[in-house]
Parts: sequence; structure tokens; C-alpha cells
Amino acid sequence: METITGAELVAQALIDKKIKHIFSLSGGHITPIYQHLEGSDVKIYDTRHEQSAVFMAEAWGKMTRRAGVAMVTAGPGFTNALTGVASAHFSNTPLVLIAGCVGLDNKEKLDLQDMPQEAVIKPMVKKALVCMKAERVIEYVDMAFRIAESGRPGPVYLEFPIDVLNAPVDKAAVRRTNTCVSSHPSDPAKAKDLMEMIQAAEKPLVIAGTGAWQSHAEAELKTFIEATGIPLFTSLSGRGVLSDTHPLCFEGALAIRPGGGFAAYIETDLVIILGTRISLYYMFGDVFNPAAKIVQVDIVPEEIGRNRSVDLAIASDIKGFLTHCNALIEKDNASSVLTEKFSPWIDTLNTAHEQGKSFAQNDWVSDNIPIHPMRLAREINEFMDREDDVVVADGGDTTTWLGMTRTLKVPGTYLDYGIFGSLAVGLPYTNAAKLLYPDSRVILMTGDGSVGFNFMEFETAIRKNRPIVVVISNDLGWGMIRHSQEIRIGHAIEGGTFIGKVDYHKMVEAIGGKGYFVEDPKDIRPALEDAFASGKVCCINVMTDPTTVSPASMALANVGAYKA
Repeated sequence: METITGAELVAQALIDKKIKHIFSLSGGHITPIYQHLEGSDVKIYDTRHEQSAVFMAEAWGKMTRRAGVAMVTAGPGFTNALTGVASAHFSNTPLVLIAGCVGLDNKEKLDLQDMPQEAVIKPMVKKALVCMKAERVIEYVDMAFRIAESGRPGPVYLEFPIDVLNAPVDKAAVRRTNTCVSSHPSDPAKAKDLMEMIQAAEKPLVIAGTGAWQSHAEAELKTFIEATGIPLFTSLSGRGVLSDTHPLCFEGALAIRPGGGFAAYIETDLVIILGTRISLYYMFGDVFNPAAKIVQVDIVPEEIGRNRSVDLAIASDIKGFLTHCNALIEKDNASSVLTEKFSPWIDTLNTAHEQGKSFAQNDWVSDNIPIHPMRLAREINEFMDREDDVVVADGGDTTTWLGMTRTLKVPGTYLDYGIFGSLAVGLPYTNAAKLLYPDSRVILMTGDGSVGFNFMEFETAIRKNRPIVVVISNDLGWGMIRHSQEIRIGHAIEGGTFIGKVDYHKMVEAIGGKGYFVEDPKDIRPALEDAFASGKVCCINVMTDPTTVSPASMALANVGAYKA
């Protein structure tokens, strides 16, 4: 009998899946898998914290639309990974988390790092899988990837007890499965219903979110928008599915973004939501005109109708559904009639868009010292003007400022923490982006609070020779919390909101990177130019105004507030 171990089968399955990188921090319970991946085509990108490893895998999944893979050891390695898994759950990102655990023979014996991992993670994932037999390892790996990538993508947990990894089994007893599922289910009848609603509308709008990006619907969406003349707003991973510079795209969907969004929402009579959720981002649906008809298209039926009644519910993949809509428009020769009908509505929004931008102009061009964070965001936005540039945002207020400013021309090139709102994603996301796109410029704008969580991933980038540029908006503390407390209770609680001046740039220099300290806005651009020209991992420590209050801080002040 020719034998093979469970760990070798895990390695073979990952190789057969053509996985390029696994983000991981080593540990005893996963060493057998490491042993059989060594020297293979699957490269382990080792991090300084398990949380970072999972955030990197999440970023990989966001950008590639294929499952990112993280691997952690048992017990504390597993618990350190949980925040990243929750983030992937809320961002609908395909991800497979592989974890080792105590051997089956040692369960409930107080063995090292023993804990009920499956029970803890089950509410956070699409599926929690524990493989109890080495003969079935390949089946479980195949199942994990199929579940993570199909339907609405999300994280899947895959656990291997150490004795299953070490167990020798008969090669002939191993079932070898490897299936990739690509599906675009849609409802042609509902496409006809939607077209009737569009023809009856005067001021329709489309919001395209993560579902449009995950379903590869860029071309179909562009055809639909141009054929109907309906204005488009984009959200979350859907940012850039149609360039912000397109005459029918009015940039980000957040109402707080300078532009025409708020005006569109209060005047619209038909909101078409494509692959995004009615969440806090839209005041739980209250931001839209109460009289507007709502159409929601989502691949998960139970998601439709959350927070607001939906007039036309469509359970469908976005790409497949838009294909049917475009065919109907072409068949009925309806494009010229629709675009002419909605032309005045576009004119109205163009005016509102310019007015909305003008309100933020003073902050974008401010010469104040300390530097206004909107000026910093604008400098980054204008410098990162290549189509293959990747921009990452992290931090409370900092993500808000950049989200209000960044111009997206290409999808998959802007990353932030999304609806889960987890700080600490910045350095991991940036590492992953530079790994995926080694020839592109990759920059992170982060807050001084958030950069501290996974600061040692600076060292990872230096060690791996991944020259990233990190710009810290240093407002001396936890700005969003500080300002929300000032609004809500009249003062900031110093013990929880003030950090003080820290020379982060010198810390990066101490571990082999290059640092810059900026206090004057005119020095931002030269620092960016020099940092990218250096070819090194760089930290630009920018002192920003600690008194500026973002719209997100104002919103946070009202979280949980009682209504009279």
C-alpha cells in the first residue's frame, strides 16, 4: 500500500487550485502543511500577526474576485484571525481560512492551545468545515473554495486537527475532486418589469455596489447606463466599475461625498440598487425620497428589503440580469427615447454636482497649518493619477476624508474597510496590493491611531522588498472618537482619545525604511515624489489639524442616541 499524509494532501489540493500565495504566521499545528508547501508553486507570505494575514487575504479576494487564503495555527493564532474573518463576512469577500487545531485524541485534555474553534467562528462564515479523516482532505479543500466563491462570496473556515494532518492513508482511498463554479443566475421576466418602471420614471438613478464588481458586470453596466442615460453612483468594491470621469457617473454613492449625491437622493423617483445593501451608508433607506420606487437586485433573496420596502425585488446575479435588460433595450430600440427623456435630469445633477464640489473646495486647497486633512487627501488623489495606481484608506476620519476625495477610474484599485469599519486594515491591504501589482504604485493614507495596530507590517514590506508608501494623517489621537465625544458630551475624554506627537517616520527609518516629516501643505507633493522615486518602503508623517470634524464624526456622535 502506497501512503500519503493528510498534510501532503492539503498541499496537493492547494497546488491543484493554483493558489499563488497563502498569507500566514507559522505555528506548530500547521507546520506539516508548511513542510509540504516548501519549494512548491504556492508561496507563503509570512506576516507579523495573524490578523494581518487574514486582512491580506481579504484584500487579495477583493482585488482578484477569487478566494484569498490565510493559514493560522491553533488557539491564539485562530482567535487573532477573527477580526479579519468578520471583515470579509461584511464585505462579501471570498476567503478561505485554514487553521490547525489540537489532535482529536487530545480534545478536552487541556492540551496546548485547545479551544472549540468551530463553534466560535461559525456565525462569521458561510460554512465552517472540520475535516476528521485524512482520506477526505482534498474533498474538504475543494468544498471550501466552491462555497467561498459561489453565490454571494464570503469567508469559509477549514479546520484540520494535527493528527489528521499527520495521519498516513492509502493513496487509493483518496477521492480527488476539483470543481470551479461560475454561475450568473438571472430572472428575464423581472428585467421586463424593471424596463417598464424605468419608462414610467422621470428621475431614476442607479447605485452599483460590490455585487456588480464580484459578478464581473463592468461591461454590461456601462452598456446599460449609456443605453438608458440613467445617472450612476458606485459603492464599496463597486467603486470604479464605471469611471468617475464618465459623464453619467456621479462618483461615490455616499451622501456625504461632495457632489450631487444628496440632491439626487431627495429628488429621485426610482432607485435601482445593484448588488449593495440598504445600510447605514444610506441612513437605512431614509436618505431616499420617501415617494421613490425602490428596485433591489441581489444574488441573496433574503437581503432584499432590509430596512426599507422594495417595490421590485429581483434575486439575481448583476451581470446576468443586466444582460437581459440590455437585450430588451436593443430589441425595443428604446435607447434614444430614454436618453433624451432623462437628459434634463442629468443636467440637474450636473449642476448639483458642481455646487456640491464647490462647498469642499476651500478645504481641498487650504494652505492652513496644521494641514487640513482634505488638502492631504487631495494631494494624494492628484498625485496618484495613473490608471494602475492603487490607493488604500485606513482610519476613522482619515478614511472619510479620502473617501470624499478619491477619483476612481479603474475598479479594484481602491481599498478601505467598508461597512464593518475595522481599523488596522491599511498596512495589510497595502502589502497585499503591492504583492498582486508589483509594478504599480501603491499608497496608504492612514490615521495615526490605526497605523499602530499592525505597525510591524512595515517590517514585512521591507523584508519582502515591497516598496509601499504610507502617509499618516497625524492629528495626535483618535480623531473620530474625540470629535464625536465633543459633539455628544461637550468634551473629549483625554484618556481614550489623545495619543500625542509620535515620530512614526523615525520608527520606520529605524527598521530600514525611509521617513519624511511634513508640517506645511506645500511639502506634501515633494515628499510623495521623493518617496516613490526612492524605491524604498516609506512613511510620510503629516501633521494634520486636530480640530477638523468629519461628517463621519458627526454621525458617530448620534450612534445609539435616544430619539425624543
